[in-house]
Amino acid sequence: MNHEIMKKDQLPIRRRALLAGAAVLGLGGAAGAARLLGADAPARRVRGPAGLAGPQARTPLKPSAFRLQPMAGYGSSRHTPAPVAVRSEPILSLSGRGKTMVLTFDDGPDPRYTPDVLRILREYDVRAVFFVCGEMAVDNKDLLRRMADDGHVVGNHTWTHPLLIQLTRSEIRAEMEGTCEVIEDAYGEAPRWFRAPYGAWNRNVFQLGAELGMEPLAWTLDSLDWTTPPPDAPDIVDRVENGAAPGVILLSHDAGGERSGTVEALDAYLPVLLDAGYQLTVPSRQSD
Repeated sequence: MNHEIMKKDQLPIRRRALLAGAAVLGLGGAAGAARLLGADAPARRVRGPAGLAGPQARTPLKPSAFRLQPMAGYGSSRHTPAPVAVRSEPILSLSGRGKTMVLTFDDGPDPRYTPDVLRILREYDVRAVFFVCGEMAVDNKDLLRRMADDGHVVGNHTWTHPLLIQLTRSEIRAEMEGTCEVIEDAYGEAPRWFRAPYGAWNRNVFQLGAELGMEPLAWTLDSLDWTTPPPDAPDIVDRVENGAAPGVILLSHDAGGERSGTVEALDAYLPVLLDAGYQLTVPSRQSD
């Protein structure tokens, strides 16, 4: 597998190039197209509504043979995941009555920031979805166990955070399967949700995710905490509070760069959302 496709210490100009390339591939046009959870979507390629979202600058990890060769044959030693319906568009919003929102955190777990995120969520008795990368999770399994103990949902965000639309089908499967193995081993359950890095989806990504028993989940509100330089906490708070609405799925990051602003902002906007009557919950699949 070519793990040099997306360097984790890339500069903003690289991100702009990716955005332009994705647009050429027809991955745009999802902004404002909120879909009810569990609803079938029309057949077309899409990307997350706020563009390619992901880490702007990751701290390079020490390579290991395990990281460079994600495990294959997911399910062979445990159970075969039940396939789900193949979608042609990711889920972009949460259905349900009342003022419900979903908090999601990508790219971790990171021992510098994830423990504080978990602490704050526990303080306010709030559950969230953590889309983890295998190369981060494999050395921080204790944090996945804490997520399980606190009732959070852990989803699959690939092994190395590549731009999947540039990979072969077998490479995409390896990225997904390796992370599924680590999650099931540490969290105790196979992941039931998948998020494509940078919000870049195609047919292979949807099909392989479904074969592994995962639903594709995108977002409707981007905190923009991944930008360089990272925004100050008050800017993140303003964006979240102004964008809050029933059914919103919020994108944040607990790894991939400097995330102290994300942590500080979380501690500030959570009580505001709760006082405003929002129920911060986790999604459930239609088959549940």
